Amino acid sequence: MGTIANDMRIQALTDRDDYWARAAAAIDWHTPWDRVLDDSQAPFYKWYAGAELNTCYNAVDRHVAAGRGEQTAIQYVSPVTNSELAISYRELQLHVSKLAGYLHSIGVEKGDRVVIYMPMILETAYAMLACARIGAIHSVVFGGFAANELATRINDAKPKVVISASCGIEPSGVVEYKPLLDAALEQASHKVEHCLVLNRPQCQAQMQTERDHDWDSVVPQAPQIGCVPVAATDPLYILYTSGTTGQPKGVVRDNGGHAVALAWSMKHVYDINPGDVFWAASDVGWVVGHSYIVYGPLLVGATSLLFEGKPVGTPDAGTFWRVINQYGVKSFFTAPTAIRAIKREDPDGEFIKESNLDCLGSLFLAGERCDPDTLNWAHEKLGKPVIDHWWQTETGWPVAANLMGTDPVPVKPGSPAQAVPGYQVEVLDESGEQVAANTSGNVVIKLPLPPGTLTTLWGNDQRYRDSYLSMYEGYYLTGDAGYLDEDGYLYIMSRIDDIINVAGHRLSTGRFEEVLCQHDAVAEAAVIGVEDKLKGQLPLGLVVLRNGTNISEAELQQELIALVRSEIGPVAAFRLVTAIPKLPKTRSGKILRGTMRQIAAHQPLKIPATIEDPMTLELVKEALAKLGYN
Repeated sequence: MGTIANDMRIQALTDRDDYWARAAAAIDWHTPWDRVLDDSQAPFYKWYAGAELNTCYNAVDRHVAAGRGEQTAIQYVSPVTNSELAISYRELQLHVSKLAGYLHSIGVEKGDRVVIYMPMILETAYAMLACARIGAIHSVVFGGFAANELATRINDAKPKVVISASCGIEPSGVVEYKPLLDAALEQASHKVEHCLVLNRPQCQAQMQTERDHDWDSVVPQAPQIGCVPVAATDPLYILYTSGTTGQPKGVVRDNGGHAVALAWSMKHVYDINPGDVFWAASDVGWVVGHSYIVYGPLLVGATSLLFEGKPVGTPDAGTFWRVINQYGVKSFFTAPTAIRAIKREDPDGEFIKESNLDCLGSLFLAGERCDPDTLNWAHEKLGKPVIDHWWQTETGWPVAANLMGTDPVPVKPGSPAQAVPGYQVEVLDESGEQVAANTSGNVVIKLPLPPGTLTTLWGNDQRYRDSYLSMYEGYYLTGDAGYLDEDGYLYIMSRIDDIINVAGHRLSTGRFEEVLCQHDAVAEAAVIGVEDKLKGQLPLGLVVLRNGTNISEAELQQELIALVRSEIGPVAAFRLVTAIPKLPKTRSGKILRGTMRQIAAHQPLKIPATIEDPMTLELVKEALAKLGYN
């Protein structure tokens, strides 16, 4: 197994232009390219230079033209509002062309920016596609982000229009967006001319007469508008990712390379063909939502499931499985943290048994490191392949993955398998030398990056160089630490910042967490490095226990310390561990280890804008105090 994928990797490396020219046949072009890869301004590479296309046309109109207009394009499912709606490709074309017509009527043109601040509803996808239709550059900001964070993104992108909704709906209740938007616009130095606001039934927004426009009043009256050809190298969107300085980094994605890469990945990675149902249980505010809720599935003529809800609590831990059964989902993509939440509520998988999952081919996991225990539990309970894969906001599509649509290889729990064709992944030491197999180091990708990856940071080429290209000449620095095994399987163990140096021994937090999760009482774990006068740093573990667990604190500590000692060894010097009711996470499920390190080190604390529940930081303080870090 793996020979076809290996041949593809070799072709993508040795005959790059021919490989990606053939992949581009999956996309309709308005004007052909002059060069597949223009490297004349390296390290600022341009894919399909000279070509023109329209991403919205490729995602919507061409499927209607091909006679498939009645097929469902987006299946909306909202347990939080108890509603569902299937939108055909023909209906999608109508909604998007009218919204594009409205935007054009208020002066939005090719190259203008539009900020989208919306929940997980159909209109959010319409807004993204409408921008693509007229060549405007969208920047989606996660709905409910704090006003100051929204303001910084408005200042950076300088949008002509902000599209928003009156509210989002969380399990805890209605979250009003308009007061946050008003505050952000008040704070922002860049002045926005127009706000288009969708009033949802659950909440009516307070409108400002001159600036704000009601979606239901103006969009239905707007003329339909066609697709505007743009250069393949023109930006499709800006997506902000938090920078270490607190100033957000605007990842820029192009039109041509993005369309080719996503269409390629839908078929080869996710095994999705026209008419298949694909579900990425994420949010359009994150890169997964851009790539695999809106653009990827539609580019290949699949049905994309858009879900407004949570893995547990809307209403229970069986929601995912019922939705897969009801709508015939073939490939399902979620984060390991969602599976851990389900496992904690339903450890024996009783809800899974209640749904017929014959339609499901594979479960895909990404967004954070997937510990083997979580992957094995899901595989055992579902009886389906569970595929860990790894990529980043910056790359836009998978870097390492099992090619389920082409050439699956055996799963190794803990690894997202091998590099995807087009990515030359290496592991280097501090001096830039390749390390031996099974030796940890810095995970890098040799330039040029394949199509669909970031082209630069918005308005800041120098920061792009400094952040990603400066550490090793000719390489993109992923920021992750890990290793390659003798079969070329990649293991991502932690962020580079999460390597703990214990008396000169470099140990990854991911390995500690992997071991802690082997304990029957542990649902999930987070490990950070804390200062120690003797050893420099020591590992400190916080574990969330499974529901119904009955074990004393002393017994838990003793067993976990013994487990780490037996699995990693005495060199780990692991003796700091305690239980915590809930870990601090971003809304996308990433554990906020850096924030926990700040608390332990008594550093000034800046609460991350993406935090899901700020009260968890108090839980961390209490847990650290128990271990003497107060």
